[in-house]
Amino acid sequence: MSNVTRLINAHRTQIEAMTAKELKESILLSEGRVILAQNYVSFPTALCLGTTNAELSQAMGADMLLFNGYSLDENAKQSGLYVHEFSNLKDSSSSYYRIPDMRKLIDIPMGVYLECGDMEDISNAYSETFRKYRTPSPENIKKLLEEKAQYVILGGNPGTGVSYDAVLNAVRSTKKLVGDDMLIFAGKWEDGATEPVIGDPIKPLQFYKDYIKELIDAGTDVICMSMPGSRWGIDVDSIRELVTFTHTYKPGTLAMSFLDGTIEGSDVDTVRQCALWSKQTGADIHAIGDAGLSGMSVPENIYQLALSIKGRWKTWERMAASRR
Repeated sequence: MSNVTRLINAHRTQIEAMTAKELKESILLSEGRVILAQNYVSFPTALCLGTTNAELSQAMGADMLLFNGYSLDENAKQSGLYVHEFSNLKDSSSSYYRIPDMRKLIDIPMGVYLECGDMEDISNAYSETFRKYRTPSPENIKKLLEEKAQYVILGGNPGTGVSYDAVLNAVRSTKKLVGDDMLIFAGKWEDGATEPVIGDPIKPLQFYKDYIKELIDAGTDVICMSMPGSRWGIDVDSIRELVTFTHTYKPGTLAMSFLDGTIEGSDVDTVRQCALWSKQTGADIHAIGDAGLSGMSVPENIYQLALSIKGRWKTWERMAASRR
């Protein structure tokens, strides 16, 4: 019998001691109740002065954190990770944190979203924020390993020109570098204007199954898909079939359902409905994006997603957990 603690029960010291394999098992043992919150760390200001969006997301019940817009240039000043430190009642200082620093504040697993878009195809609207330090280059992957990120997500923000082939190639190259030391999440759940997101009815489901198979064979641990209700044409039946395929093609592979498309900034009733649809798909992780307010989801929507997916007990446990 496994000694790994379910992620929805795990505290800081337990999570820090987990290998990538154990984290994956910890998510699986949580039986579809893990909540992931995404933060855009290059947004000019945090939602609440005096704290980071990462701390606020954890306080609302998130079990995992994903940093979008995270630069692997260690000299980058990322306003979403600007932290005020207090040494005593009178003295304080401020600095730009990186993942190792954030471990002083955050108890849950942290990962980074890297963009696989093609600079030649990128839209003018997005080119200003697309940087070489946010792509899955060998240098950046090695830096992630040095910073001990617990997972990496390979995809592409809207307008980055991400293609199925680009993501697949990124998985292959990343797997060679990280081996079993970091979980790899991959898929296509946004930037669906030129190539459809996984599950879009414009293509037959077999097309997506074939692609999921390629991603898994290349080393993907978690397949990322759109959450029903968050993207045009995405329904429960299609995503459920793709999640089931993911689980059965290679047992142990996980699936993540992603609530984004700016729906993370909608009302709690919408989020509640999407959460229940997501639960029906059989996804292991339910993610919520960063396009709500100031580089994160509306806090109430993280809380609502957590309530709908794992109930009050597990939501409040995560919210109230001390740094044990």
